[in-house]
Amino acid sequence: MNDAIPAEWSPHRAMWVGWPSHGELWEENLEPARGEVEALVRALAGPGREHVRLMVGKPEALDDARTRFAGVANVEVVDGRFGDIWLRDTGPIFGVGSATAAAFRFNGWGGKYELEHDDTVADQIGAASGVALERHDFILEGGALDHDGQGTILTTRQCLLNPNRNPGWTEAKAEAALAASLGARKVLWLGDGLLNDHTDGHVDNLARFVAPGVVACPIAWGRGDPNDGVYDAVAKALSEMSDATGAPLKLLRLPSPGFIGDEDGRPIPASHMNFLIANAAVIVPTYGNHRAADLVCQGLKTVFPDREIIALPSIAILSGGGSFHCISQQEPSG
Repeated sequence: MNDAIPAEWSPHRAMWVGWPSHGELWEENLEPARGEVEALVRALAGPGREHVRLMVGKPEALDDARTRFAGVANVEVVDGRFGDIWLRDTGPIFGVGSATAAAFRFNGWGGKYELEHDDTVADQIGAASGVALERHDFILEGGALDHDGQGTILTTRQCLLNPNRNPGWTEAKAEAALAASLGARKVLWLGDGLLNDHTDGHVDNLARFVAPGVVACPIAWGRGDPNDGVYDAVAKALSEMSDATGAPLKLLRLPSPGFIGDEDGRPIPASHMNFLIANAAVIVPTYGNHRAADLVCQGLKTVFPDREIIALPSIAILSGGGSFHCISQQEPSG
C-alpha cells in the first residue's frame, strides 16, 4: 500500500463497531457496556451520518443487538465471531477509498489476552465489506498508530518497539515496515503511553491528529493525575516535531479526565483522546468529570467547527480496557 492512510476526518462509507457479546468477560458490566455502545451507535448513525456495521461476536448476542436496533436507520448488524470488541486493534486498516485494507498478525497485545477468533477478525471484516486484504507478516494493532492523511504516523516506542510484539524491531525496521504497509512517509515517535494501559501505550489514548499539522494531547486535570508527567513529556516531544510535509506541529492541549480508579483504587487508562471522528460528528468518551469533558468538547469544536461534538459516557466500556476509538474502525469513501 503506497498511498498514505486517509485521516480519520476524511469521508467514510462505513464505520465498524464491536458489540459487547461475552458475558463471561464483561460480567456485571455487560449490560452497562451495551447501553454505552448503543448510545455510541445511535450517535454515529444519526448526527454522525455514518453507515454503522455493528459486529456481534457470538450467536447468543445477536437477538439482543437486532432487537435494540430494529428500525434504526443506517445500522447493519453483522453476525461475526470475535474474542472481544476491540476492532481497532484486531480489524484491518483501510486504505484510500477502501480499495484495499492492510491486515496484520495479532497476538493479544503482546500475549496478554489471547482470545478465540480475534485473529480472524480482519478476514471477517474484509469479507463483509468486500475489500481485498493485503497481508503483512508482523504484529500490529490499529490503535498503536494515528494518521494525518499525508503520510505522517504517530506512535509510541513503548508499544511498537516492545519485544512482546516484534522482537528485534528498531525504529528503522518499524519505519520501513510502516512505509511498505501503510504508506508512511514520516513516523513520529513518542515514548510511554498511559499508566496501567494493557496495550503497552497505544497512541490513540495519548495523542491524536485533529487537522494537518495539529495534534491534540492531554494536560493533567486536577490533583493526583497519575499521567501528569507523561502528558508533559508528550507535549514537549510534539512541540519539537514536524510532519511529513516539514511543517512544525501545533498542539491542542485538552484536559484529561483526571484520576480515574478501579474498584481497588488503582489508576486506569481513561482518556478523552479516544474520541471517534465521524462524518458529521466527533464522539467524545466521558468518565464522570463533566467540567473537564465540557472543556474538551469546546476545544475540539475549534478544530471541527462543522461537526457536532457529542459527549457520551464510556465508564463501563473502560472496564474492559478501552473506549470508543478502540471498538471501531472506519472504511474511507472513494
